[in-house]
Amino acid sequence: MSVAAEGAGRPQARPAARSRRLRRNPVMRFVRRLPFYLLLALIAVWALFPFYWALKSAFTPDIDLFKTPVEYFPSHATLTQFRQVLGSSFFLRALLNSTIVAGSVTLLGLVIGALAAFALGRFGFRGRSATLYLMLSMTIFPQIAILGALYTMFNTSLHAWFFTVHPLYDTLGSLVVSYMIFTLPLTVWVLTSFIRALPKDLEEAAYIDGATPLQAFRRVLLPLVAPGLVTVGLLAFIAAWNEFLFALSFIETPSKYTVNLAIVAFPPPSGSTFQTPWGQIMAATIVVTVPLIVLTLLLQRRILAGLTAGAVKG
Repeated sequence: MSVAAEGAGRPQARPAARSRRLRRNPVMRFVRRLPFYLLLALIAVWALFPFYWALKSAFTPDIDLFKTPVEYFPSHATLTQFRQVLGSSFFLRALLNSTIVAGSVTLLGLVIGALAAFALGRFGFRGRSATLYLMLSMTIFPQIAILGALYTMFNTSLHAWFFTVHPLYDTLGSLVVSYMIFTLPLTVWVLTSFIRALPKDLEEAAYIDGATPLQAFRRVLLPLVAPGLVTVGLLAFIAAWNEFLFALSFIETPSKYTVNLAIVAFPPPSGSTFQTPWGQIMAATIVVTVPLIVLTLLLQRRILAGLTAGAVKG
């Protein structure tokens, strides 16, 4: 019986040994993972090809942009498009306007959002949860849903007691106010989750030492939520930098255009009235996009830490 049992057990050991050999064989392991690699490559090509085509067009002379058959690599690469873009006062002014708007939205959003998150995360009051969910629901509405109301508000003077707010239409202030409608709720929600996840012992120790709530927030809690600040700050900056609908609706003067409006309204080359400067538009797109990519890559660890830590509680 023992021999029979031993003989019956041998066929069961062979498949296991064979599977171990297959796992140790690098060729077979690569063959088994080949569908995953192909799918990953397909997704990468699908996502990166538009950016590559813009980069290729930025280095291609205008006369070769529509050459047939299609060239996937420029045969006569040139930097003329970038020189024209970076030498255009119209585009440089738009870059400055976008920097002012995106920077203002980020700084104001972080200051107001951090203070609001401290109140919502550390102080108990009636309606706190309802307030949080109300802020989160504000990010669900599409921009077009409130465009008409904002347009009417920015075209009206506001009178309150002893001061008057002049219409914000066709000013950079209208973009700052409208962008914060969508960036501030996300900032408050993420930072509130951060502050709730922090232990209260540190804050209570500061109170024992005689610190006020604002001092405890500034000296104890604020350094601990730095990953969250970096995360929401970068997301707010990118959202304000890439926004187009509100800028198109509230800005009329060309000297106040942001980069997205400037790219759409890029002036035609000299000597031509109806020709679209596709090469300069592609070069301007690269100039606008590359800093965001570099900034995201440099801060990717803090962004990942901010997104994961902010999701622990709340």
